[in-house]
Amino acid sequence: MKEHLKNDATQMDHILDIIKKQGTEYLNSIEDRPTTINEAFEPVHTELSQTGYGTEETLKIFNERFEPIMVGSSGPRYWGFVTGGSTPASIAGDWLATIYDQNPQSVKEQGDISANIEMETIQLLLKLLQLPNNFLGGFVTGATMSNFTCMAVARQWLGKQQGRDIAKDGLSEPVKVLTATAHSSSIKSLSLLGSGSSNIIRIKTEDDREAISISDLEDQILRLNGEPFLLISSGGTVNTVDFDNFVEIKRLKEKYNFWWHIDAAFGGFAACSEGYRHLLEDWEYADSITVDCHKWLNVPYESAVFLIKDQYKILQVETFQNSNAPYLGDPLDSFGYLNFLPENSRRLKALPAWFSIMAYGKEGYRDIVENNVSLAKQFGQFVESSNDFKLLAPVRLNTVCFTLKDDNKQDEVIRFMELLNNTGKVFMTPTFYNQHTGIRAAFVNWQTNESDIRLVFDLMNDIITTLK
Repeated sequence: MKEHLKNDATQMDHILDIIKKQGTEYLNSIEDRPTTINEAFEPVHTELSQTGYGTEETLKIFNERFEPIMVGSSGPRYWGFVTGGSTPASIAGDWLATIYDQNPQSVKEQGDISANIEMETIQLLLKLLQLPNNFLGGFVTGATMSNFTCMAVARQWLGKQQGRDIAKDGLSEPVKVLTATAHSSSIKSLSLLGSGSSNIIRIKTEDDREAISISDLEDQILRLNGEPFLLISSGGTVNTVDFDNFVEIKRLKEKYNFWWHIDAAFGGFAACSEGYRHLLEDWEYADSITVDCHKWLNVPYESAVFLIKDQYKILQVETFQNSNAPYLGDPLDSFGYLNFLPENSRRLKALPAWFSIMAYGKEGYRDIVENNVSLAKQFGQFVESSNDFKLLAPVRLNTVCFTLKDDNKQDEVIRFMELLNNTGKVFMTPTFYNQHTGIRAAFVNWQTNESDIRLVFDLMNDIITTLK
């Protein structure tokens, strides 16, 4: 063992103390951490050391070169994209996942059986979301891979409806996909699966909404003349958090033959609140669901879950079965995630979620959801009552979509947003909705409070005066 590695191994307590101190300082000051770094990063030509530097010296190099450009993306005023924070319990779980460094595949074979933690976490998540336990789930890196996993099994289902085994023989005919406002990750998944992003049949939306028009959906179904298809519906769109009418989709599913997928990446957590759970009524009848944990569950990044009805377990194994691991009989009897999802190599992604759900329970997540929604609505009221800004859509849940009130200043919207983000006090992202360039503020962080939205709105009023 070389000298630096030997020294680090004997000094692990000291190294972890240093990291703990630095991490604690970051978390304790995250409210003041800039949400944007305005200074351009200057890359340098880094030579590969012959002997290395050791961990402590490498930390010093990191702190000199990279630490200053780490933004407060897990803080209370990072409202860009739909970025959650990390609860204290999820940080503990994430550190332990790294330390124990498990390979969660099997639940009862020799060697690592940490997949049991993953299975238990899925059951806890189903209870949190008030879904039945007839879904088989697993952890993947994000909504893209969750959508990919669900649609891969859906593609296999569709092939079997037509007497084809697509997993073995490949695609020979187009896969019909119906959707209205599918997230870009779903479109990317269709491309990766060979289904083709241009083969989508676009469904009209309800007037002034992003939700599927049920009447147009049924018209499009009838035009398919009984041909099986995949329906991608939304459990919270990214612009306006609009939900498709799951009650009506369930009714259609009773009449027609299709695979029903719901992308509920962050909107699914509305189920934590009795006040908003009605938005998800009948979603338990879907064949597959995407849920993103690093959004509203507030766990560290690279954490999402796919949920697929366990009645399709054979199709799932046919789709993802490792080539040298044939199954006999019921694949759940000798369960291994190796044969149920795309990745052969995974870390124990479930552990941060397990820690956080166990630590804060139903009431903890209900409070996070209801607090975020309340703040979004309050921020929306500030916008609505302003002389300079206007809402582009009603605040339905936890995202506020707005623009400058003066339509003649549409070319200044992005400039305004850049000036706002450049303060380092808040971060929002641009969008285009209802023929307007707009700005999105997404509220999913457990730390955000009323003082944050007042601070940001004051900044907005200060900055808009510079554009007049």
